[in-house]
Amino acid sequence: MTPAARLAAAASVLDSIAQGRQPAEAVLKAWGTSNRYAGSKDRRAIADQVYKVLRARGRLVWAMGGREDGRALVIGALSLIDGLTIEEIEALHSGDGYGPKPLSKQERSRISLTSDEVPGWIAAGLPEFVMEDFKSSFGDRWAEEAAGLMLPRAPIDLRVNAAKATVAEVEAELRDAGLNPTRTPWSAWGLRLSAEPPPNVQALPAFKEGRIEIQDEGSQIVCALAGAQPGMTVVDYCAGGGGKTLGLAMGMAEEGGDRPVEPAEPEKIWTPTGWIEAPKGSRAVHTSAGIDGRLIACDVVQKRLDNITPRLQRAGVSAELLQLGPNGGGVEDLVEQADVVFVDAPCTGTGTWRRKPEDAWRLKPENVARMRTLQMAIVARAAKLVKPGGRLVYVTCSMLRQENESTMDAFEEDHPGFAPVPMAEAVGSPHLTDTGRNRLVELAEGGHRLRLSPATTGTDGFFAAVYERRA
Repeated sequence: MTPAARLAAAASVLDSIAQGRQPAEAVLKAWGTSNRYAGSKDRRAIADQVYKVLRARGRLVWAMGGREDGRALVIGALSLIDGLTIEEIEALHSGDGYGPKPLSKQERSRISLTSDEVPGWIAAGLPEFVMEDFKSSFGDRWAEEAAGLMLPRAPIDLRVNAAKATVAEVEAELRDAGLNPTRTPWSAWGLRLSAEPPPNVQALPAFKEGRIEIQDEGSQIVCALAGAQPGMTVVDYCAGGGGKTLGLAMGMAEEGGDRPVEPAEPEKIWTPTGWIEAPKGSRAVHTSAGIDGRLIACDVVQKRLDNITPRLQRAGVSAELLQLGPNGGGVEDLVEQADVVFVDAPCTGTGTWRRKPEDAWRLKPENVARMRTLQMAIVARAAKLVKPGGRLVYVTCSMLRQENESTMDAFEEDHPGFAPVPMAEAVGSPHLTDTGRNRLVELAEGGHRLRLSPATTGTDGFFAAVYERRA
């Protein structure tokens, strides 16, 4: 493909992303499948152009006079990001072959303009309504935090499965495969790979055989804060894809032995129409070696739970998989029984924007309000499962105060029987490095709430708050 044809393809992909809800990665993959003539270098160049535009989308829309189509955004990026002259841009828009058609008078005019009066949210690369939230959370550092979230490409973090290998063993294995892993600073079981060029981790024997999992270091940290240990009953209340379920499992791992978990079948379960007799096999179990205690992964969507099973099998650990009713029913037998209830609450995912920059421009204020309402309901239900002396861990991958501090302020007011656990106590896990523990305590807001971010901790954006049930 010619450079001009690649630009035309990038513009087409951007339009497809804007018209749907699929991740950019999925749209790019579908484009490549439908256009077999494009070689690997072509696909890589097109992807680079697409992500370049997505990370600067707000600035480019503003520069192009409010136009949001892929063609306008690509033209704006050539000028504002790549620094090409009008003549160079026009040469790429000759209309020849599969290249884009010539520039219009309006397009030439827009890329000829220069202005120093760029609104703050445009310069930061954030949606406008998010800027005030960042200012409230980060003060004078808000622009730095925004840049860290929106501009750099995220690395690939791995968590070594302690049940199958040591960090040193996996590190050596990855180096033998031609990769250059580095130790993560916070997680004692983490390794980091550069995203340039993107490694095909899932093709590695270490991944296929369960010695590593792809998991951002921030996710590894919040799992460690749960304090899961052998012999405990641990509930992952919003398991989703199961990444944190596996992280919790490592805290419960028993060296050696083959201890399958056989949970008691509940006699009845709650449904929207009332209590009914529980069907046999209503709680699926994967019985592999490696877990001492009960680990229960819950979700309202059965397909998500089904997708966890192969991950458990690959890692060689066990968990009960339990589908929740639409109002949280189905866990009545666990009320006040759990040592740890981990709530990875549904959220806007703003902390992952460096991986999914397209999501920044799909987010609306009403989405945030809806998520907060859902989070309040979920954490209130989950709290009922914590036994006296047990721990509740609330986590989001959001950077927004409304989903984090605001939600926990309301929880603390409504649940006086839950006392905050100081971060100095929560970081006692052996899965954290000594340096990591000390720094996390320093970062904790009010002593018991933790914010992680690309700019501050080099991780995805996370929020975590830990509580102990006193009554």
